Amino acid sequence: MDFELTDEQKAIMSLCREFARDEVAPRAEEYDANAEFPYELVRKMADLGLMGLPFPEEWGGAGADTVSYALAVMEIARADASTAITLAAHVSLGSTPFFLFGTKEQKERYLIPLAQGTMLWGFGLTEPQAGSDAGNTGTRAELRDGTWVINGTKAFITNSGTDITGGTTITAITGKTADGKNEISNIIVPQDAPGFARSRKYKKMGWRASDTRELSFENAAVPEENLLGPRGAGFRQFLTILDGGRISVAALSVGLAMGAYDEALKYAKDRVQFGQPISKFQAIQFKLADMLCEIEHARLMVLKAAWEKDSGRDYVMAASLAKLFSGEVSRRVVNEAVQIHGGYGFMEEYPVSRMYRDQKINEIGEGTNEVQRLVIARLMGL
Repeated sequence: MDFELTDEQKAIMSLCREFARDEVAPRAEEYDANAEFPYELVRKMADLGLMGLPFPEEWGGAGADTVSYALAVMEIARADASTAITLAAHVSLGSTPFFLFGTKEQKERYLIPLAQGTMLWGFGLTEPQAGSDAGNTGTRAELRDGTWVINGTKAFITNSGTDITGGTTITAITGKTADGKNEISNIIVPQDAPGFARSRKYKKMGWRASDTRELSFENAAVPEENLLGPRGAGFRQFLTILDGGRISVAALSVGLAMGAYDEALKYAKDRVQFGQPISKFQAIQFKLADMLCEIEHARLMVLKAAWEKDSGRDYVMAASLAKLFSGEVSRRVVNEAVQIHGGYGFMEEYPVSRMYRDQKINEIGEGTNEVQRLVIARLMGL
């Protein structure tokens, strides 16, 4: 059993750590305060090859593995969760469907610019009445004379309304199966499709600098060839997409916890009470030791899930375990980081305050904690 990273993995981790420290961290507070999308950081991530990190070079990517991708998300989330989720959603949800299920023509048209970072893309699964019950989609697409006519609404869709967003791939009911159940398919909807509209950005508690919107379709029309993969395969496709996406969100949770730990350790060494730094008090030492222990546990779980995916193994259980545990670890670690800061942790000028707000969605997005436990229980044969 070898826990050593490869030279390439170490190089990518180091590159992203430097980028996060020098470029992301200094801007994070301003972007968050103004709920401003980080266009400049996205452009720089594209220049570094991060927007297509795990895709083959023939499709505009960097040809890295899933472990490298997880490490990249961790390091960027260490500085800012909003920037990290912009990257993670772009790769795992926006681009991966084209890579896994797209035709050669669709990959050339969409995946290459996505991997190069010149365009963003959304993945429209969640609806106002279809969250954890994602298969209960109400959006419908009817094929009329070679055109898909779409009606419905999607909610909480990341990267769906920026100035560089090219469109969104959505799930929709396209008919009935032989046994009378809804047939669900994935359809590519470019940003300029008639009848397709985006709402204003949500006012969010956390991830305030990321782009999240509600989408509406009123007789929105796209060509028949915009079907992604076989008709009726949408349910199976989005389950596959979510399985991989859980690794990236788990990595984001670990990175956020790492960032909170960094801030707490630094503050504890600087903050003097009763004549000495509070890091000298056993109560604070034990908090920091417990935080580091949980972070290391969660990090290993994420990297194991990524390694299993790279090895061609069945990684679904590992991804759900990592996503569940790392999300809960981020909550506990960030909470303790705020506690170590005391009253200053409640002040917006300290990064742990932003991290405290950013953390909660880690236990909701990409499958709630409850859904993860349900997935794990089913895989246990219960």
